[in-house]
Amino acid sequence: MRRPLRIVSTALITAGVVLLADAVLTIVWQEPVSAAYASMQQSRAAGELGELESEFDPGEVGQLGAGAGAGEVARARLLAERFEQTLEKGQPIGRLEIDSIGLSKVLMNGTDTKTLQNGPGRYPQTPLPGFGETTGIAGHRTTYGAPFRKINEIKDGDEIRIELPYAAFTYVVQKHEIVRPSDVQIVYPVGYERVVLTACHPLYSAAQRWAVFAKLTDIDTFAISGEGDWVAP
Repeated sequence: MRRPLRIVSTALITAGVVLLADAVLTIVWQEPVSAAYASMQQSRAAGELGELESEFDPGEVGQLGAGAGAGEVARARLLAERFEQTLEKGQPIGRLEIDSIGLSKVLMNGTDTKTLQNGPGRYPQTPLPGFGETTGIAGHRTTYGAPFRKINEIKDGDEIRIELPYAAFTYVVQKHEIVRPSDVQIVYPVGYERVVLTACHPLYSAAQRWAVFAKLTDIDTFAISGEGDWVAP
């Protein structure tokens, strides 16, 4: 168990250092330049995501009828397992939407320097939505479009939506915490599915992390249409 925990801890700390380095550059000159770069990369990622969505093959799982309750949960897990097999570091994997702060961004796979310059990224050490555990997502508060600039304005009860090629997941915010970079327990399994958003705190510092915790409340798995296409519900 210790080795996986060290890996997650290193990932959390490294992501923070990456975010801080870019924040320092912001003070000097980089904000307008990095914002333009991020916008361009988001447009590119959106195109790649569209291709990924059209090419995703659910296999036999896609032929299973979508249903509410435990059946939908089981179906989402099977689809997540299939999608996970196709993933590569740095690629777009879905879309992250938080209406309360006007956020709609392509979600990337990874939290390394290059990936976070393109958009918010999933900690690859945490499972995808659908596995019933905790999915961790990091994002910039400054530079590169600063997708999590307003993370502190998210309120308890707000909805977070993650749409992936196999399903859409809706979460409701439960709480906020300010934690240390070494507090890896924030992404531990807790007996139910949730998402944890993290960003450096305060602005222009990697001393702490602002973390938002949201519990899964709804899953809509995609299905095969009458024409044989893989479509959203």
